Amino acid sequence: MTETLIAVAHGTRSPLGRRQIQQLAAAVARRRPGLDVRLCYVDVQEPKVADVVPTVEHAVVVPLLLSCGYHVRVDIAEAVTGTNIPVTGPLGPDPVLLESMRRNLPEADAVVLAAAGSSDPRWRADVGNVAADLGAAAVGYTSGSGPRVADVVADLRANGAKKVAIAAYLLAEGLFYRTLHTAGADSVTPPLCHDAAVADLVLRRFDAARLTSAVNAL
Repeated sequence: MTETLIAVAHGTRSPLGRRQIQQLAAAVARRRPGLDVRLCYVDVQEPKVADVVPTVEHAVVVPLLLSCGYHVRVDIAEAVTGTNIPVTGPLGPDPVLLESMRRNLPEADAVVLAAAGSSDPRWRADVGNVAADLGAAAVGYTSGSGPRVADVVADLRANGAKKVAIAAYLLAEGLFYRTLHTAGADSVTPPLCHDAAVADLVLRRFDAARLTSAVNAL
């Protein structure tokens, strides 16, 4: 029986971002020979998760997303409706991601946690908790409502911060990530998918869901 891990990313128009997510999926597959890893998306790119789910039987969906926002609660949930395919929690928040940002942060007077914007209260709560755990001075958003990253950086400098670092709470390269390099900070951490530990995190999500399904079947 072939098991399938359906990895669901957001999707991006950035060629580099697309390669990075493909490389993450490939790294997951290398760590687990024999596991069928299918990469799909909720937006921008094809195939969509709703097109992949009907093509597999023994599968687990792992959202390559950083919080339980709209795409997890609606797009992915609708895609698996009527099936027995479990959906894991998203990759974040998780200590693995927090430690990745910490390892890549240089010395700074202030740290800004930069995240994609969302009107989803769960997403914003998750981002706030990550910022608190990281010890960030403030949160800035790359889209949606809320303070923009560049404005947050400017405010911190106006209040005496000489050296400002941005901790990028973003999985891959894309439009949102590129804006961070023009936000006026002294440094920006790399996209989280560059960290090899993220591939291991994907497999931990998969294994936990598979174990839960086996227990529930008893």
